[in-house]
Amino acid sequence: MAGRPSPRVDLRMAAPAPSSPTRNLTTRYIVVVTIAMVVGAGIFKSPALVAANAGSEAAVYLLWIAGGLISLMGALCYSELAAAFPHAGGDYHFLERAWGRHFAFLFAWARLAVINTGAIALLGFVIGDYMNRVIDLGPHGPAIYAFASVIGLTALKLRPAGEASDSSLVIILIIGLLVLVAAGVKIALQGTPPLAPGSPYMPGLGGIGYGLVFVLLAFGGWTESATLSAEVKDAQRGMVRGLVIAIVLITGLYLLTAWAMLRGLGLDGLSGASAPAADLMALAFGEKAGVILALAVVAAAATSVNATILVGARTTYAAAARLPALSWIGRWDEQARSPRNAILAQGIISLLLVGFGAAYRGFETLVDYTAPVYWVFLIASGAALIRLRMKEPAAERPFRVPLYPLLPLLFILTSSAMLVSAVLYVQGGAFFGLGVLIVGLAVLPLLGRQRV
Repeated sequence: MAGRPSPRVDLRMAAPAPSSPTRNLTTRYIVVVTIAMVVGAGIFKSPALVAANAGSEAAVYLLWIAGGLISLMGALCYSELAAAFPHAGGDYHFLERAWGRHFAFLFAWARLAVINTGAIALLGFVIGDYMNRVIDLGPHGPAIYAFASVIGLTALKLRPAGEASDSSLVIILIIGLLVLVAAGVKIALQGTPPLAPGSPYMPGLGGIGYGLVFVLLAFGGWTESATLSAEVKDAQRGMVRGLVIAIVLITGLYLLTAWAMLRGLGLDGLSGASAPAADLMALAFGEKAGVILALAVVAAAATSVNATILVGARTTYAAAARLPALSWIGRWDEQARSPRNAILAQGIISLLLVGFGAAYRGFETLVDYTAPVYWVFLIASGAALIRLRMKEPAAERPFRVPLYPLLPLLFILTSSAMLVSAVLYVQGGAFFGLGVLIVGLAVLPLLGRQRV
């Protein structure tokens, strides 16, 4: 119809909505990811450090139970936040609502530059140290294996997310721990006495407190599952069920592992062991069992790296989506069902940190770099629950933490104790990681104004 004006098209309405996470993950997957995040290679070492500070076998078991209860308490706090404010950013979103955009960006920066990338690089060196015992590549072998593991596991997460592959890694991890338990059972059935009998004395409060520090370090990582809160199918109860089930299972595995090591090595033998899992395996199955143990540690570390890549990139994606200068990182790939560009950015920085670790003491340097910053933001996340109860009282909360405000306050207190102990442990090294955190304050103005 000549001369008739063509209908106007509202481009705002015609433009497709930006891609974003969809609810396609099961509660079982939350359990899998949480176990993968928590049960890392540290469990093969930490029982010796706990025993050295406990003073009696009974105290060892009580400390591991206390660690499970404290972690469960924190998980209940995070479950309320995740159910009320589900978001791919996890802690990033909670912190933004509670403390503002600048503080939330600082957290996202810390995740990308320190916490998650540092953990990936650190675990890469764990893989490298043990793989180099299986196939020796020389003095640079650990770094070579670390580079290869970060590249390989990052490439794995660029593919569409699949529960089967992640579940299989966790199954391998659990089998590794059960092999240690089997070693304890074998020694018990043979009636062999422990290498060194347990001491009868009870420790002072200082020893108990320091033992709890190492227990809580072994339980660290469950908070990362909050980044999946916008993807779990059961929006109301999926997160709390997943976290509670995972922490109960983890506590059970840790208690079994502690029993096996105490049964084989005794309290004094376990306290003085530099590689207690290796000593237990050698006692039960012979010296050649060290290769089996090495592969079990590699499986544990690889599982944790896999889960850290999965959840860490989601915080980076959520923060980058708010910044025009980083919009390419803040894209969600519908085909891969993941933030692929954020995974790539995270992988590149992790490789740089592997190079940094290779030049400066490897594993130890990366522990110094990451630990204090992690606890700073855990305290802030616990306080965010109380802040949001006051700031947004009308927000729908499908799950509410019981015994409020006692449990959140206890969670904040224990996290504060961990921060103090982490700073005392790493001392000067703590300031390097905290310095990188401060750099984030200078970077934000250069990235432009955040989108609302």
